[in-house]
Amino acid sequence: MKLSTPWVVRWTVALGLAVTLTVWPLGCAMDEHDEASAPPEGVETANLDYTVKDMNGFDVRLSDFKGRPMIINFWATWCGPCKHEIPAFNQLVDKYKAQNFIVLGISVDDKPEDLRPFAAEFKMNYPVLVGLGHDEMQEHYGANPLPVSWFIRADGSVDYKLTGTQSLDWFEGRVKRLFEPRTAEGQ
Repeated sequence: MKLSTPWVVRWTVALGLAVTLTVWPLGCAMDEHDEASAPPEGVETANLDYTVKDMNGFDVRLSDFKGRPMIINFWATWCGPCKHEIPAFNQLVDKYKAQNFIVLGISVDDKPEDLRPFAAEFKMNYPVLVGLGHDEMQEHYGANPLPVSWFIRADGSVDYKLTGTQSLDWFEGRVKRLFEPRTAEGQ
């Protein structure tokens, strides 16, 4: 079967146009996403360049959670205020999981064999990570005294740092801020 030149030209133009209209909007969305995902100039960015083990011995890179609003919480099984805030974190993770919110619970000095029964008892529904032996990371995040929580926006910027604990309502108010645009006044 012989194809006429005008038919081939029309088919090629139509195919090219279809590909352009399909791919071009994706490229635009990616450019807009990249700009929106960058923290504003002068705003502190969280250092997520750490790899730790979870309580089951698997490597977890904090950078794998980049792009998600999160709380990085430093705690220990012996810390009373830390135990107090775990139920609040469980509730917040359940309530905001559709918005990709996560809590990363980094135990500063507990061994995995101590974390597993503790996490089961407290029904921890978020990653329980082993900070033992990661002094540089703990120093960077100021994980002393405990508990220490860093509120980090999806763009990687630090929204708030808390030493100590608060009520569920207070935590929820801070978590809601992670989903709001930054104001001109700053944090």
